[in-house]
Amino acid sequence: MADMKVYFDNNATTPLHPEVKKEMIAAMEMFGNPSSMHSYGREARANVEDARRKVAGFIGADEREIIFVGSGSEANNTVLSLFVCGTSQCIAGSKMRSTIITTKIEHPCVLETSECLAHRGVRVKYLDVDRYGKIDLDQLAGMLGDDVGLVSVMMANNEIGTLQDIDAISRMVHESGALMHTDAVQAIGKVPVDVRELGVDFLTISAHKIYGPKGVGALFVKKGIPYCPLIRGGHQELGRRAGTENTLGILGLGRAVEMRTLEMPEEEERLLHLKQTLRRGIEERIDDIYFNGHPTDSLASTLNVSFTGVEGEAILLYLDLEGIAVSTGSACASGSLDPSHVLLATGVDAELAHGSIRFSMGRESSMQEVEYVLDVLPPIIQRIRNMSTAYIKGGLHAASR
Repeated sequence: MADMKVYFDNNATTPLHPEVKKEMIAAMEMFGNPSSMHSYGREARANVEDARRKVAGFIGADEREIIFVGSGSEANNTVLSLFVCGTSQCIAGSKMRSTIITTKIEHPCVLETSECLAHRGVRVKYLDVDRYGKIDLDQLAGMLGDDVGLVSVMMANNEIGTLQDIDAISRMVHESGALMHTDAVQAIGKVPVDVRELGVDFLTISAHKIYGPKGVGALFVKKGIPYCPLIRGGHQELGRRAGTENTLGILGLGRAVEMRTLEMPEEEERLLHLKQTLRRGIEERIDDIYFNGHPTDSLASTLNVSFTGVEGEAILLYLDLEGIAVSTGSACASGSLDPSHVLLATGVDAELAHGSIRFSMGRESSMQEVEYVLDVLPPIIQRIRNMSTAYIKGGLHAASR
C-alpha cells in the first residue's frame, strides 16, 4: 500500500476545481437548447454568453472573437484546415499563400493534421528547435515568404514546458503577410496570456488543462480574419461551429478561467519553488540524469528528466505502485513505443529519450508530495538499473558458454 497519493501529471489533465464542480452541478437542471427562443433556451443562451465574456476577458479578446469547440485538438484542426476549405473567403483563396510553417515539437493534433494536409497538396515546412526546445528565429525568417499563409507555433510545450517568444514570432509572421496561430493549451492559466500583446490571429484553449471539464475548449479568431468552419450544418457560434453547444461544459470553462484569474499569480511562484526543489533533489540523489527543456524560460509546473540505463515505462509503473502518477511524455501518445518526438527534436538520442519522465504539478501539489517523490524515486531508479545490469551480465554469460 502506497504511503501517499501524488498526482504529478497535470499537463495530461487536471482535476475539476471545486468551484467549477459547484457551478456545473448547480446548472444541471438547465437543459434548454441555447438556440431555442423560449425561456428555457434563453436561460441557457444567457449563461453561454456570460461564459464567453469571461473567456474573452481572460485573454484580452472581444467576446465575438471566441468560438466554443469540443477540444483543443478540434480548435487546432479547424485553423489548419482553413487551407483546404475551398471557399473564396478562406486563406486557401489565395493560391500564392498555400504553405504552412509549424515546428517539429507541436502536439500530435497539429503534426498529424499537417501531414494530412501535405497529402492533399498543401506545402508544410517544419522549424527545428535547439537543445532547449526553442525555435530558431533566423530559420523562421528564411522560411517566410509570399507563399506562406499560416505559421503555427505552440506557446508552451506539453512535454518539456519550454515557452516560445510568440510576440516576436507574430511580428515576423505579419511582416511577411502571413497569419499567426498559437496552441496555448498548456500556457493558458499558467502564464499571463493577452492576444493583443501576443499579436496572434488564432489561439487555442482547452478547459481540462485549467481545472475545467473535459470535452470543451475555445478558439480565438481575430476579428476580420478569413475563416470557415470545420464542422458544418448549423447556425451555432454565429455559424462558425455547428452542433448544439455543450452548455454545462462551457459554464465550467467560464468558471475555470475566473478561478485562474484569482489563483494564477500566487500559484506560479509556489509551483516554481516546488519545481526547483524537485530538480535540485533529483540532481543531488541520482547520478547520470539529463534535464530537458529550457532551464528558465519554461512553465513553472513542468520538469522533464531523462535517466540513463532505464526505461521510462518501468519508472512510471514503479512510481504508480508507490501512489505517484507521472507521465513518460504526451498522454496523447502514451500508447506508442516510439521515443518522444519532442525529445528527439531537441537532440536527445533515442535510448535516453526512452528513459524520460515528465513531472507536471498543479494547484493541489505540495512540498510534502515533492519530498515523498524524492524519497521514493532514487531507490526505484537504482533498482531498475541493477536489474538491467544483471540482465546484461546474464546474457553475456550465457553467450560465452
